[in-house]
Amino acid sequence: MIISKTPFRISFVGGGTDIDVFYKRESGAVVSAAIDKFMYVTLNKSFEDKIRVAYSRTEIVDSLDELKHELVRESMRLCGVKNGVEITTIADVPSRGTGLGSSSSLTVGLLNALHFFRGNRKTAKELAEDACKIEIGVVREPIGKQDQFIAAFGGLRFIEFNSDESVKVTPIKLSGSTQRKLQENLLLFFTGQTRKASEILSEQKKNVELSREKFEALSRMKALAVEMRNSLQKNSVEKVGELLHENWKLKKTLASGISNEGIEKFYGTALNAGASGGKILGAGGGGFLLLFVPKENQEKVRGTLNLKELKFGFESEGSRIILDERKQ
Repeated sequence: MIISKTPFRISFVGGGTDIDVFYKRESGAVVSAAIDKFMYVTLNKSFEDKIRVAYSRTEIVDSLDELKHELVRESMRLCGVKNGVEITTIADVPSRGTGLGSSSSLTVGLLNALHFFRGNRKTAKELAEDACKIEIGVVREPIGKQDQFIAAFGGLRFIEFNSDESVKVTPIKLSGSTQRKLQENLLLFFTGQTRKASEILSEQKKNVELSREKFEALSRMKALAVEMRNSLQKNSVEKVGELLHENWKLKKTLASGISNEGIEKFYGTALNAGASGGKILGAGGGGFLLLFVPKENQEKVRGTLNLKELKFGFESEGSRIILDERKQ
């Protein structure tokens, strides 16, 4: 048996500039961080030649072409694993439609396990590129590249997306006290709503292609990513809430489904209770609400929101193999 462990992520600012309709015209940039909530993928050689895949449902099939789970099917195809395996996925938190980058964490972790099964050790860059190839190139999801790269690399990163399809991943180095202060001022709440990200992202992609105003909003979000990186590198977290707030205002203009009445109520309540900024993670429309809240205001925010909180910390490592118990 082989088990891979791959982090979920929170995206701070710049999301959307990692989609090709933007970075083909102007390089994109995001600030993103891996967190200590994980996707686990187990892979075991099967006695039979069948393929068994267990996720929210269980599939037992004779051939790759029969697999309905597209990410598993195409990951196996890319790695040259045709049959004779059992694959199981387990997540620390409800994942699909919550904005934590779960699909990319799954793809990166699965590729890591499959390559390892085949005797190949891949770098973080290779895993991220393979995951992008599958999710964007083969399955044709209307998503960007940041989730695959932060899942593969881990840490707190400034990630740049270039028109030639290259990606530059740079760690944002903080002192221990600054990292603790940043983490202590971040709260994460589940809104109780989930959504299909592809619908929102498809509309956003079309809007950015057709509207100069939407493109300029993304350009400003890229500038916020640079500003946040610069601020953090100076070991200053004071502007994080303000930057999150400005990013959220811009993000909401990109597509109709990014916010809704319920989200606006939650966010307005948090600001009135002492949060200085925040955003819905991922594509929008539901999932997790990230807030920057000074410590003295946190109990008031918790009490007034009355939402389920997810306690989290930053995760320094990306996808890795944590168990290899194959019989030789």
